[in-house]
Amino acid sequence: MSGVYARRIAVLAASAALTATGVLATAPAAQAAPPTPVSAATARTYLAQLTVRAEGSSSGYDRDKFPHWSTQSGACNTREVVLKRDGVNVVQDSACAAVSGSWYSEYDGATWHAASDLDIDHVVALSEAWRSGASGWTTSQRQAFANDLTRPQLIAVTDNVNQAKGDLDPAEWMPSRTAYRCTYARMWVQVKHHWKLSTDSAEKSALQSVLNGC
Repeated sequence: MSGVYARRIAVLAASAALTATGVLATAPAAQAAPPTPVSAATARTYLAQLTVRAEGSSSGYDRDKFPHWSTQSGACNTREVVLKRDGVNVVQDSACAAVSGSWYSEYDGATWHAASDLDIDHVVALSEAWRSGASGWTTSQRQAFANDLTRPQLIAVTDNVNQAKGDLDPAEWMPSRTAYRCTYARMWVQVKHHWKLSTDSAEKSALQSVLNGC
């Protein structure tokens, strides 16, 4: 992970210094990133535990079957929570909308200063989840998956990069920023493992290749 988290480590170090002086004594340090995924070794173990089967049908899929973005607190929904979490110096208005701040898109290395330039990516896309087992879930399970802030399933990234990714799996798409691919593979496997989603053989092979190089 050296290099990949250098920026974050610097931020956390600065926050720790402020905490030591009492400035942030009652507030947690901003992580400016999704939850740290499991290690590459754990991800390799998890990947070996995933059910391997041909990808299912998209028949019946609809994004509305994965209700999002859910209200998290007050006026803040999941999108706004992620924008606040993944950004630096983010200011929100009374409706919880991010009106200023800066965001570094881990997928492509771009920095943005307007929330409108960012999408919140579902690392494991909703339709990918549908084809991997979520078609059999209840609506409440799909809602929990689509708004999962506990696992590294949601990340603020450049909007057109997210749109280009679409619902492709790691055999078909990986971040153009190669330094993030190990992290991305760890994120993907952790999410699929937690939610007991299957993997197809090409997807598993691509993930193994990345994780073996971590």
